[in-house]
Amino acid sequence: MAKSIDGLPLVETFHSLQGEGLHAGRSAFFIRLGGCKVGCSWCDTKHSWSEHVHPQRRVEELAQDVLKAARAGAAFVVITGGEPLHHPLEPLTSAIRSSCSLPIHLETSGVDPLSGSPDWITLSPKRHKPPRQDLLASCHELKVVVHEADDLLFADVVAAQAPQAHWLVQPGWDSQEGQELAVAKAQRDGRWRLSLQNHKWLGVR
Repeated sequence: MAKSIDGLPLVETFHSLQGEGLHAGRSAFFIRLGGCKVGCSWCDTKHSWSEHVHPQRRVEELAQDVLKAARAGAAFVVITGGEPLHHPLEPLTSAIRSSCSLPIHLETSGVDPLSGSPDWITLSPKRHKPPRQDLLASCHELKVVVHEADDLLFADVVAAQAPQAHWLVQPGWDSQEGQELAVAKAQRDGRWRLSLQNHKWLGVR
């Protein structure tokens, strides 16, 4: 696990559109950090799992990249992974806030304690490694990926612990069963909203 307060293992940065969740369709700058021990079989960023193959990047340099993205039209910055909370994020969020006023969004599975000072937390919990209670209690949106019926049971369990959050079900990519289950869930229970991976449908990054 990276412990440096100056640098973090960086997989990539890019300016695109948020493809999922409540903020889908909005201009966003992504910082993807390396390292993930959650190990989801359906993960579409498995190249990010090993933090040691990715170069360390100083948080001040990343903050300057965020500033450039803000000037280019980004509405917010997304810290993602991998699992970003494997790393101490306070130096990064502090550096970003010192450089510009762009809101900071965090995408996490919730297996580690919260660090840094995000303005928006997207919690995507996993059945095989459930999230921490404090992340459930502080997240702004709860996004559960659905492949099979047990995922919906899990969704109801975690949602009951996150009453303050917006609840979303998202079909696993290329999962016909997940699509049917997620659509039916959103249709019959108005507390839930359907989330799609719009960037994949559109073929954008």
